[in-house]
Amino acid sequence: MRYYFLGFSAFAFGTKKSKWSLFFSLNVQPNYSYNLHKKMKKISFYLFVGLLAISCKTNKMVYSDPVPKHDRLVIKSEFVNEERIINVWTPPQYEQSTETFPVLYMPDGGIKEDFPHIANTLTTLLEEKKIPPFILVGIENTQRGRDLTGFSEAEYDKQFCPVTDGAKDFRAFIAEELIPEINKKYRTQSKKGIIGESLAGLFVMETFFLKPETFNFYIAMDPSLWWNNQYLTKNADALLTDFPKQDIKLWFAGSSAEDISVSTKSLEKTLQKNAPKNLQWNYSNEPQEKHNTIFRATKEKALIWTLNE
Repeated sequence: MRYYFLGFSAFAFGTKKSKWSLFFSLNVQPNYSYNLHKKMKKISFYLFVGLLAISCKTNKMVYSDPVPKHDRLVIKSEFVNEERIINVWTPPQYEQSTETFPVLYMPDGGIKEDFPHIANTLTTLLEEKKIPPFILVGIENTQRGRDLTGFSEAEYDKQFCPVTDGAKDFRAFIAEELIPEINKKYRTQSKKGIIGESLAGLFVMETFFLKPETFNFYIAMDPSLWWNNQYLTKNADALLTDFPKQDIKLWFAGSSAEDISVSTKSLEKTLQKNAPKNLQWNYSNEPQEKHNTIFRATKEKALIWTLNE
């Protein structure tokens, strides 16, 4: 009689090398037969493909963060042609005054995504008097890969997120539908910004380069700048020539993920040489962090630097 031990493991990432996929590994411990080994390898392949297919629609990791008190809105969008769930957190000062507040927008902003931990972080930083009060607006994902990526000529990109180039529509939804609705329902200031990581970080950076006037500040952790053969970083100088005259802040960070850090470091060099005078920017090189740790490891320093005057 033979005994077999099958071990499975899944890891979620957002870098090019890992293809944003859930990496599936199979370990077959001796004793095993050759035929069984081949069958299990085949199973692992199909599971990998299946997981890969959903990776552009879901976040890479699920945490059990406490869900703070918040409002839930549903907005019917003409630009993305669907209803979108919006989560809104207001600071304690909102109910205690008649003041207006700046707004921080966030893709990956679902209750099972990054909304709870960013809202909780804002609460803590407010209690510690490290930031001024902000309203947080989280946008829950539907088709993540579609909404957060722009056009790509790279066939390599398309095989992992076959439905792409929706960033322009998603950006129009935010600028022309969501922001006016938030301004109508809440006491807001004109000052607003956006935060995102990985693919959401790519969307943040694309918006910064293509429509910089949309926000007053931008925060991007480990943005997937390798997208479309590093188009944004390779063309950064040209894209910055049409930079608006308004004051804008940019904070971005790169982890040890080589395919991302190569691009973030390249952008750092570009900004060192050719940053517009009205752009205040900061690059945080984080080689000790991995792609799946950098958001939570750097969020406090990013928010403190960016949200303060």
